[in-house]
Amino acid sequence: MVTPASAPAVVTVPRSMRIGYGVGSVSTATFSTVPGLLLLFYMTNVLAVPAWIAGLVAFLPKIWDVVVNPWVGQRSDRTVSRFGARRPWMLAGAIALPVTFAATFAGPPLTGLPAAAYVALCYFLTATAYALYEVPYKAMAAEMTDDYHERSSILQWKMVFVGLAILLSGAVAPAIAGTDVSGYRLMGLVIGAVLFGSMIAAFLLTARIPVVTRAESEPSIKAQFAAARTSRPFMVLLGLSCAQMFAAGTLLAGAPYFATYTLDDPAATTTLFLCVVGPLLVTMPGWVRLSRRYDKRGAMVLGSALFLAGTVAMAFSAQFGEIYAHACVLVVGIGYAGLQLLQFSMLSDVIVYDAAVTGKRRAGVFTGLWTAAETVVFAFGALVLGWILGVSGFVESDPKTPVEQPESAVQAALYGSTLIPALFMGVAIALTLRYSLTAAKLREAGNLKPAEA
Repeated sequence: MVTPASAPAVVTVPRSMRIGYGVGSVSTATFSTVPGLLLLFYMTNVLAVPAWIAGLVAFLPKIWDVVVNPWVGQRSDRTVSRFGARRPWMLAGAIALPVTFAATFAGPPLTGLPAAAYVALCYFLTATAYALYEVPYKAMAAEMTDDYHERSSILQWKMVFVGLAILLSGAVAPAIAGTDVSGYRLMGLVIGAVLFGSMIAAFLLTARIPVVTRAESEPSIKAQFAAARTSRPFMVLLGLSCAQMFAAGTLLAGAPYFATYTLDDPAATTTLFLCVVGPLLVTMPGWVRLSRRYDKRGAMVLGSALFLAGTVAMAFSAQFGEIYAHACVLVVGIGYAGLQLLQFSMLSDVIVYDAAVTGKRRAGVFTGLWTAAETVVFAFGALVLGWILGVSGFVESDPKTPVEQPESAVQAALYGSTLIPALFMGVAIALTLRYSLTAAKLREAGNLKPAEA
């Protein structure tokens, strides 16, 4: 039992600061969405890059995240400046990311392997710039409060902005890009401007956010990985989240192919995407209530089950038509909304629990490793889909020379974007059942307010 005398007062973050923090997630959500949705299709159907090479281009720059993200986490943990520990890094990312992102889609008139090389270079620089911003931004969530449920409330506001950003970017980016090179160039510029606005706003609006705790960094990158392995809750959460992110990455990368070759309606990419992300805007309060009633683990199982059921049902879209397909994707979206909220909330819990049992604050360490794994696995979904398409005989093309795909490629596009995500979401459910860091366990560690002890 935690007594009032021994428990610190809970810091309630004002709504204005929650909103200010949440604004920054517009950039993270937009960057996670647009390349995942369009980059693979852009290369195979606009730049005439072979599918298996396009998958590599989308994936390999993310391997760099395994190195750069923990390094940024370590350095930001140790940073002392008049802007605080996290915000200088966020500012650097805000300056670099919009430029490198726009350049990725605004290259010289190349096709085939030269185009693949150019996109790979730009995307490598983009991944580096993104790490400068995202790692310290995510670390902030665990440092604003040490209350279990307050973190869910903070992240609820964050997810509102995530939903808005994904909704707008996922709908607007394909509409601007269209099917030709000039459209993709314009899209890169527009999305780059959105990234800049969100990141600069977050830098300015987080100036007065409270820091309840400060992080201590492990002395080396190797030690950071060793530190992560000592936290069983973190490793289990990382595993289940990687399975979820792989499923989401494959589904997202496959959406344009699903719309084009299964539904025979390329414009449906936008409406399908709206069905995935629309629930983010309206279901967050419900998921918060479910996490309180059934704990976060129970709510996570429910969200994963909805995602799994929806993707399995999508596999029958060719027989039941476009309306049926959209209904299935809507079910996926409801489940995905819960996963988005709960992943980040549970990560913050893990960070706080680690501090209680080790006496160290390693927010940057955990968020750096988390972000690296998340981005690599998400991109791995595009890699796997690209290889599946390549093996199935998918024919690369550009707008000037359209081709008819063989039936094997059409089937690969369908099942690669539906049953593969479903399989890995089943793995995520199994791992979630092994996650043991509940509210009761945190209460035992003395991290909840006395009234809840």
